[in-house]
Amino acid sequence: MGRTREAGCVAAGVVIGAGACYCVYRLAWGRDENEKIWDEDEESTDTSEIGVETVKGAKTSVGAGSGVKLQGDSKVKPEVNLGLEDCPGVKEKAHSGSHRGGGLEAKAKALFNTLKEQASAKAGKGARMGTITGNRTLAPSLPCPGGRGGGCHPTRSGSRAGGRASGKSKGKARSKSTRAPATTWPVRRGKFNFPYKIDDILSAPDLQKVLNILERTNDPFIQEVALVTLGNNAAYSFNQNAIRELGGVPIIAKLIKTKDPIIREKTYNALNNLSVNAENQGKIKTYISQVCDDTMVCRLDSAVQMAGLRLLTNMTVTNHYQHLLSYSFPDFFALLFLGNHFTKIQIMKLIINFTENPAMTRELVSCKVPSELISLFNKEWDREILLNILTLFENINDNIKNEGLASSRKEFSRSSLFFLFKESGVCVKKIKALANHNDLVVKVKVLKVLTKL
Repeated sequence: MGRTREAGCVAAGVVIGAGACYCVYRLAWGRDENEKIWDEDEESTDTSEIGVETVKGAKTSVGAGSGVKLQGDSKVKPEVNLGLEDCPGVKEKAHSGSHRGGGLEAKAKALFNTLKEQASAKAGKGARMGTITGNRTLAPSLPCPGGRGGGCHPTRSGSRAGGRASGKSKGKARSKSTRAPATTWPVRRGKFNFPYKIDDILSAPDLQKVLNILERTNDPFIQEVALVTLGNNAAYSFNQNAIRELGGVPIIAKLIKTKDPIIREKTYNALNNLSVNAENQGKIKTYISQVCDDTMVCRLDSAVQMAGLRLLTNMTVTNHYQHLLSYSFPDFFALLFLGNHFTKIQIMKLIINFTENPAMTRELVSCKVPSELISLFNKEWDREILLNILTLFENINDNIKNEGLASSRKEFSRSSLFFLFKESGVCVKKIKALANHNDLVVKVKVLKVLTKL
């Protein structure tokens, strides 16, 4: 409102000043008229010279300012009243001079109107300056990989109050532009009607209510809270049985198909806690292939991938369902090479479960693996990774001996795990180099492996 008020004051001042100038001009012109009438008898009788000077004065008044126009006009009136009818040139000059006198009034009015228009234009400009659009919002864009997405290209929308008084609102608008990008997933509401807290230990009737809510709702926020509640309760053995008996495993597992990575993560966590129970594993095995496929194709090192790997690790602790995942061995080793520190540790735990089952040895050592996998036998890795990769090598080496696969070396290609671990001799050299490792636990593990070669 500050600039608008200032523009209005300027416009009002200009209009009042223009009006005052016009009134002064009218009063001065009338006064000159009266003075010329009273001094008419005292003027010189040289009408020809007066006529010439009058015409020159009138001409000068056209190009000069308003003050000159007043003087020129005052000379025209006496010329008209001198009575020189016998001279046509003088008559024409007098007539033109009288018209010029009327033109001055019209010019003054035009000047007044021009000043008024300029003032209105300034006022309009000030008003426009006060309504410059300036709030910043985030334009919709492609979602970020595996997350809530968001774009980062600012666009202008809305309006802001102009002037100095709009400083606070401008600051608020800028602060809004620094918030996280809008997600492609449904917005989580802060308040909703959910009957329990996520850390409540529920009885069977209460678990039934939560399962009913989860089955009927499409609200992702309520789904997330219900899954977390069920997952926390599934950490207790008595509730693991209760959820299975209430038919909760299919209700939870149907959310594996959702596109929201947060919902999939919470679903895997709930199923992971339920899979500790052997009877629940019999229910979850129906979805294990779907979980494995989603875990391999989702964003690398994401929370969804880690949750899926934990579920697969729990499902392969026993030998009952390992054969359902044998087709994914090449993907496991590729993920072992590409993943970060935590992904490497989790995928090695999963592969070690397969190496502890001699029946899975042939399928395991015949799969293709990246040659860069040998870099894991490097002393630069920390203790946990080195202990896991040494355990994996030890188990595979023992199984090859026990199953008599050493004599069947022609069956395996040069890109297979069998050739990398057994035939190339590179792994043995790398393991021997770890014998001087600074960590005593790693050194003991290396010596144990070397004694079995």
